[in-house]
Amino acid sequence: MKWFSKQSKLVQVLLLLIPFVNWITELVVRWSTWNQKGGLIRLVICLVVTLGGLVIGWLDAIWVLLTGHLFLQ
Repeated sequence: MKWFSKQSKLVQVLLLLIPFVNWITELVVRWSTWNQKGGLIRLVICLVVTLGGLVIGWLDAIWVLLTGHLFLQ
């Protein structure tokens, strides 16, 4: 999570727009956040991203452009 947050907004959006890369990025960022902070809501989000990562990744790319952080992060 820290690595992703330190990247520029352009790099974050590019990582979230490339189809297979966005799913891997989502998995790493979401599961590492859950591992560090825990919580039931974060666990549910991790499972949703694991099953439907491509769509969630593209939504997160738009969300990063608008707000500067991942959706529900």
